[in-house]
Amino acid sequence: MSELDGIYEHLNELRTRVLRVVIVVGIIAVFLMTFHIETMTYNEIILYYPTPEPLDNIAAQLTNYFKINLVPEGVQLIQTAPGQAFFSQIYIAALVGLVAGTPVIIREIVGFLKPALKENEINIGRTITAPIMGLFISGCLFAYFVVIPFMLDFLYKYGASSGLVTFLNIMDFVTFVLQFLLAFGLSFQLPVIMYAFSQAGMTDAKFWRKNIRYAIIAIVIFGALVTPDGSGVTMWFIAGPMIGLYIAGMILVERKEKQTLKT
Repeated sequence: MSELDGIYEHLNELRTRVLRVVIVVGIIAVFLMTFHIETMTYNEIILYYPTPEPLDNIAAQLTNYFKINLVPEGVQLIQTAPGQAFFSQIYIAALVGLVAGTPVIIREIVGFLKPALKENEINIGRTITAPIMGLFISGCLFAYFVVIPFMLDFLYKYGASSGLVTFLNIMDFVTFVLQFLLAFGLSFQLPVIMYAFSQAGMTDAKFWRKNIRYAIIAIVIFGALVTPDGSGVTMWFIAGPMIGLYIAGMILVERKEKQTLKT
């Protein structure tokens, strides 16, 4: 087989695996855009079940839930152009699809890289799937219940104190919320990334401890870049947890290295 044939084969495999991911995420997104969650009580237990309802779908329910729980008092959520509510629901459905499809995404990534990976690296890819999902969801929950409500209230309270009515576009609102859900979901992966790099032999425990000062500087800069205001307050909602996660990852790597040396 020539080098060109090998490249073509790898590209074809990559296309197939990407297509699988797109199909899985698409199916989940379409489900969220097509069905509505209903509730029923059975023996005092609340049960949830889906029913076909394209207009009042699950993505719309999530949008309304965001509105009720996150939009500050006195701020009006509006639609200024046709289709904005629809596209905001697509964004939400796509994000949920990506999160729910994480096991498939990781499986396809590991499968594509398998020929270039050692056996222990393949095992690492399989074992970190659950922690990746857990940390991503934890980051999203922290952002949803702690960071986003504070930031929206902080950024809009000046209008309320002046007696002004503030209008927030639905697309701006959903983009803002999803931006921080993704930012925190991804930033909470830091311990897993540190663990994977160390277990693959690319770094060791001393590397993370030796470079902790540079890591803190990089984290603070990252927090300042992704927050929308220049107050220097909100950025710590991102930088603070990431510093804590870095230290937790460093301790995890050190303990794992000690256990390996003992065996």
